[in-house]
Amino acid sequence: MKLACQEHLIPGQNLIEKWAFISDAGFDGIELHGHGDFKFRERLPELRAARKAGVVFSSVCVIMDHFIGDFDPIKRRDAIENMKSLLSVIAEVGGVGAITPAAFGLHSNALPPFRAPRTPEEDRQVLLEGLHELGEHAHKEGVYVLLEPLNRYEDHMLHTLAEAVELCKAVGLPSLKVMGDFFHMSIEEADLAQAIREAGDYLVHMHAADSNRLQPGMGHTDFAPALTALDEIGFSGYLAFECGIKGDPKEALPAAARYLRSMM
Repeated sequence: MKLACQEHLIPGQNLIEKWAFISDAGFDGIELHGHGDFKFRERLPELRAARKAGVVFSSVCVIMDHFIGDFDPIKRRDAIENMKSLLSVIAEVGGVGAITPAAFGLHSNALPPFRAPRTPEEDRQVLLEGLHELGEHAHKEGVYVLLEPLNRYEDHMLHTLAEAVELCKAVGLPSLKVMGDFFHMSIEEADLAQAIREAGDYLVHMHAADSNRLQPGMGHTDFAPALTALDEIGFSGYLAFECGIKGDPKEALPAAARYLRSMM
């Protein structure tokens, strides 16, 4: 199990400076932000130079205002094409894959108007089609599509690791895997450790955040049983910090890394 940190959380003026800090702080990689409009592809010269200098990239997390499960087919197509670009770029710079949710902020059945404009069956078909296309592209590139369930207030389609695993099985491509986020899991999973065990080898990446979305150790999530479960399933991927930081990052990030490593 390895630790990573999203790039915007790390002190430093550029990726090389950020790597110098975060590797000394006990981390093993940097998770990148993949912005839309193919902006991530424009960073290739910067990313190549950083990798040549020894920077390790774990993954890329898509940052857009529309995603592969959007209600608008034009926005869905744009999200899929941007994800393809993210997959190709992260493959070139040595990362394991690109992260996407089904959607974020599109609709919540837990909030008014409480009913989505698509049926659950229509939602599923849209996701299966998009994930199959992305999975085929990821397979060609030698990386993973990392499907992320979100909590019920941020998405209406995909909430638990088990639901994400079921979609992966339905698509049937080895390049489609699941990532879990401890913040979302603390809302949706009845038992963090059991959910991890049941996901098994479909689970290849994790996001680290405490129950209040701050760095691990700042909330009430019980990480120890979950980390034990990750070890039991043979998880060898990255646990990447995606969270707010309370305090000075120069002190808070090394402390949070020590906190998690004490339970590994």
